[in-house]
Amino acid sequence: MHDVQPLVEAVDALAHRFRSLPQSKLLGAVPGHASRAAAALDLARRLAALALAAEGGPAREFPDAGAFAAGDQLAVAGHDLAAALAALPEGARVALPDGSVAVGELLAGAVAAVRGTSALCA
Repeated sequence: MHDVQPLVEAVDALAHRFRSLPQSKLLGAVPGHASRAAAALDLARRLAALALAAEGGPAREFPDAGAFAAGDQLAVAGHDLAAALAALPEGARVALPDGSVAVGELLAGAVAAVRGTSALCA
């Protein structure tokens, strides 16, 4: 079983922060994104796509539920990814569009992405 706790903790901290941001901060631009909420949505979409890949499912549209839902969407996508990765056996690989990747590598990349978005939206 894979240790997904670092991902869960990073996602929970960032989701909590987004849930408490005022509208002016949520809608404030950050480098590469029209707003902090857009950055969170982009991250949630990436995490959700990784979760679907880990589960072997087809790609699906991840909706934009609005700026005030950014924290919740991030939490759901992050927890889905953590659950999907935790269920995979040791040594498993996940098929991504640009090749397969080891679960540990995918997990480390996801944690780095969450931390990167956290720093970007500070």
